[in-house]
Amino acid sequence: MERSTGSNMQIQGQRTQSTAIVKVQEEPSIKIEPTVGGQLLRKLFQIIFFVQLFLVSILVIVLTIRGLIYAGSTDRFHPKKWYPPLLVSTASAGIVSFIWQSITFHCPSKAIKAVFWFTPLLTCAVGVLHVLIGSPLSLAAGTIAILSGVIQSLYACWVNSRFDYASKILTVSTSAPPYNTTTFVIVSIITCLVYSSFAVTGIGGATATGTSLDIAFIVVILLSFLWSMQVIKNMLYVTISRIRYMNFACGVDINTGAAFHYTVKHLVGSVCIGSAIVPVIGTIRGSARAINLVAGDNDEFLFSCADCYSGFASTLITYGNRWGFVHVGIYNKGFIQASADTWEMFKRVELISLIDSDLTGVFCFLSGVAVGSICGIVGGTWELIIHKGYATEVSIYAFLIGYFMCRIALAWQQASVSAYYVSYAENPQSLRFDATIPVRIEQLHRFQV
Repeated sequence: MERSTGSNMQIQGQRTQSTAIVKVQEEPSIKIEPTVGGQLLRKLFQIIFFVQLFLVSILVIVLTIRGLIYAGSTDRFHPKKWYPPLLVSTASAGIVSFIWQSITFHCPSKAIKAVFWFTPLLTCAVGVLHVLIGSPLSLAAGTIAILSGVIQSLYACWVNSRFDYASKILTVSTSAPPYNTTTFVIVSIITCLVYSSFAVTGIGGATATGTSLDIAFIVVILLSFLWSMQVIKNMLYVTISRIRYMNFACGVDINTGAAFHYTVKHLVGSVCIGSAIVPVIGTIRGSARAINLVAGDNDEFLFSCADCYSGFASTLITYGNRWGFVHVGIYNKGFIQASADTWEMFKRVELISLIDSDLTGVFCFLSGVAVGSICGIVGGTWELIIHKGYATEVSIYAFLIGYFMCRIALAWQQASVSAYYVSYAENPQSLRFDATIPVRIEQLHRFQV
C-alpha cells in the first residue's frame, strides 16, 4: 500500500529523521514468561474457543441439512428467498469493507469526516426500513436505529473539533504499513466471508423449522459468531501492533508472515480472553460516559450514582482495554496483565486524557456501523420486495456481518494507532516520533485551563 506522493512528503517533513530501519525475517525475542496460573487460563480459553467452534460447526451442518430436507417437504420455508439476499449482503460487506479501508488509508481526513456525517444517515435509513417492514420486532429495531442515528449526529457535532487530530494520528501511525498488508487484509476478509456464509446456512436451517429449540440454536450460533469474529479481528490486531511497535520503538521492520506465525503459535489464548472481555468492558465504559453526560451535576442523587458507575467502569478499563493487545504481542503477557501495565504507563506519562479524547476507535466503530447499515439495507430491501416475513431477521444478520467485516478490514489501522501510542508512552523522548502527540497534549492543557 502507498499513499499519494504529496502525503508521503508531508509525513516525511513532519518527522525527525531517525536511524535506518532494519529488516528482519524472524521476530526479535522480547518475551516475559507467564505465571503458571496465567498459562492455565490462556490454555483454558484457547481450548474453550476451539471446542465451541468445533461443536457449533457440527450444529450448523446438522441444521443446514435438516433445514433443506424440511424445506423440500413443506412450503413454510423458502431457501431461494431466504439465502440469496443474505449471501449477497455478505459479499457486499467484504467488497465495501476492503474499499473503505483503502479509502481510509489514502484519504484519512476525508474518511473521518465522511463517517461521522454519513453514518447517522445510514443508521436512520435502516430504521426507516424496519418501520416500513411493520412487524413488532422490526418496529422496535427501527425505533432504536433512528434514535441511535440522532445520537450519532449530535455526537458528531460535539466532537467536530477533534477531527484534525484524529486524521493526523491516523496518518502518521499508518504512514509505512507492514509489508503485504493488502494481501493480509484480503485473506482476512475472504476468511470472514467463508465463515459468515457458513454460519448463515446454519441459521437458515434453524429458521426453517422455527421451534423454541431452534431459536436457542440461533442464539448459540450468533454468540459463537460474535466471539469468533472478535478473535479474528484481534489476531490481526496483535500481529500488526507487534510489527508497528517494533518499527516505532526500535526501527525494526518485521516480516508479516513471521509475526502472524508467532501470534498463532503463542498468543491465541490471550487473544481469546481479550476478545471476550474488551467488548463487555467497552460497552460498560461507553454507557458510563453517556450516563455522566445525561446526569450532569444538577441532581445530586443522579450525579452520585453516575459518579459511582463511572468509577466502576474506570476500574474495569484498567484490566481490559484494547491497548493491552500491544503488550500481548510484544511481551507475550497475559491479557489482563498487559492491559493493566499499558494503562498504568499511560497514567504515568499523563496520556489518559489524550487517549480518552482520541476519535480513531470511535471512527472504526462508526465505520462498522456504516458498512453494517449498507448491508442491512441491501438484504432488508431485497427481502421486503420478495418475502416481507424474512426482512427483519435478514436485515439484522446482514448488519452484524457487515459491521464485523469492516472492523476486521480496519483492524490493521487501529492496531497501528495503538502501537504508536504505546511505543510513545514507553519512550516519549525518542527521535522517532514527531510533534503530533506533544502538540495535542499542549492543546488539551490549554483547553482545561
